[in-house]
Amino acid sequence: MTAKKQEWGSRVGLVLAMAGNSVGLGNFLRFPVQAIQNGGGGFLIPYLICFLLIGIPLLWVEWASGRFGGRHGYHATPFIFEKMSGGSKAWKYVGVLGLFSTMGVATYYCYIESWTISYTFKSAIHLFTGMSQAEVAGYFGKYIGMETSFLGIPCEALFFYTVCVLLNTFILSRGLSGGIEKVAKIGMPLLIGFGIFLAIRGLTLGSSAAPAGCIDCDAFAGLDFLFRPQFTSLYDPKVWLAAAGQIFFTLSVGMGSIQSYASFVKSNEDIALNSMSAGWMNEFVEVVIGSLIVIPLACGYLGLDWVLKNAGFAMAFQTMPFLFDKWGLIMGTFGGVFWFGLLFFAGITSSLAMCTPYISFTMDEFKWSRNKASVSAGALVFLVGLPCVFFFTQGVFDEYDYWTGTISLFTFALLECILFGWVFGIDRGWDEINQGADIKLSKFFKPIIKYVTPAMLLAIFIGSVFNPKDNDWVKAIKGTWEFDKNSIIGKLQNKGFEVNRAWFSEYQEADVVGIVSKIGPVGEDYYYVQVSKINYDTGEMKPVKRYTYHYKVKLKVAENDNVQVGTRLVHGNFVNDIFYIDASRLLLLCFFGFFAYLVYKASIARKRFNSSL
Repeated sequence: MTAKKQEWGSRVGLVLAMAGNSVGLGNFLRFPVQAIQNGGGGFLIPYLICFLLIGIPLLWVEWASGRFGGRHGYHATPFIFEKMSGGSKAWKYVGVLGLFSTMGVATYYCYIESWTISYTFKSAIHLFTGMSQAEVAGYFGKYIGMETSFLGIPCEALFFYTVCVLLNTFILSRGLSGGIEKVAKIGMPLLIGFGIFLAIRGLTLGSSAAPAGCIDCDAFAGLDFLFRPQFTSLYDPKVWLAAAGQIFFTLSVGMGSIQSYASFVKSNEDIALNSMSAGWMNEFVEVVIGSLIVIPLACGYLGLDWVLKNAGFAMAFQTMPFLFDKWGLIMGTFGGVFWFGLLFFAGITSSLAMCTPYISFTMDEFKWSRNKASVSAGALVFLVGLPCVFFFTQGVFDEYDYWTGTISLFTFALLECILFGWVFGIDRGWDEINQGADIKLSKFFKPIIKYVTPAMLLAIFIGSVFNPKDNDWVKAIKGTWEFDKNSIIGKLQNKGFEVNRAWFSEYQEADVVGIVSKIGPVGEDYYYVQVSKINYDTGEMKPVKRYTYHYKVKLKVAENDNVQVGTRLVHGNFVNDIFYIDASRLLLLCFFGFFAYLVYKASIARKRFNSSL
């Protein structure tokens, strides 16, 4: 029931492809933001602990599982897990997570990847020259709002998303050595070269670019915040979940892509050293290079306080073009092209890996040609990713990232640890890891893999499920247990929505407190309502939130009106964000059901094939 087995063309190509699978957009976009939002140096402590006790063991587990499956003709986790468990149907369907996670992440990942293509081109033609930071951020808002065009083609974001998916589909259709390996050999050296160039600039900027009056505009202030230890974070489950989630995302463990890549490794080829080489290369790029670019540069020009208030996944697109423009025309152009080119190579080497398990599965089980399987993968990614394109501002992107990019990875990693250490057996697993190894691993890691890694995953997972409001465990244990909005249960209960909790409504309610400071037009068809707060020290109005509405809706407030959470701002017919959130969850659930159905159909086909022998 297997297609003709492919193999990697060279060991260098294998390591670079595996590193490319790990080194992705998360190294440069997600890691700095996670660090800023979780206490800077306080995030690094759980992060490094998770890397050593979760990341490295999981790399060995997944490489060993993949090579074991490939030896028996399996290249995706459903039937790899079935074989490892001795034929268990339950473990086979646990393996469905390996298809769902990779393809689920790819749906929104390719959308971000498409931004990098667009912004590389825009940097080359100097589109952002002369723009202020607010104008650059405003342009990005219009871009994701489908308000910009490219060479007269409307909906520019959709255009580049389509180009990105088609490019991935074409490379995937070329196979391992002819497509993925070639891209990795070109992309990874360029990525590291671009990264070092930008990191040197971030490391040497200091306070030389500080505008007049900015007392915290210093690149070293950003580095100090990132690397100064804060031990209080060790008691916050939310920080541990974020740290572990970043390890999963950055190393691509808990997804299923590593098993698929490793299934094409020869039986006697090293995986112990190769897996560590890929892992440590990823950490060098993330912690060393990634930390020296976005945060230091933004702090150098805009200040640490600004960065702490505005840190987000999209900050690199809302801010970096403005910073590069400060370097002058030539250096600014190089900076922009290098930065967004770096992100593109980081993105495409990862997205190619994400689609490989599904392609391998359909080729193995349904005898599809590589071209057919690649087109099918591209179509799935494109169609399921469209809600992220059209409803990005309604929170669909974040919902995809939470459930497929964090929770699914976490669940899968925990279960595969149990399978490897307890069902397959740690002794068999340890022998598999060390077969053909170029280094001798210490037996110290055997109990780590069997006991420590799954115990840490289980503890963090339970904490994230039941995390009480404001992380106040003492109050919760005493009897007043209210789930935090960032806990898994809190997410399912939509605790993040204090107002506008109905799918459809006739009113839009404010979710902030302040004063309506200004109402004005936005173009010909829209107007805005600016809510601000008074700074009693200076007497100035400080903007809190700006709401934008179509001119057809009726205003219920006027300038200088006081606004509380729940105050009705406008009257009309509205589809609230909570509808898109719930709809995206339902879509992801159906997506998982689709892969479970494919595995079921493949199982039926296998039974028929075996009975005919």
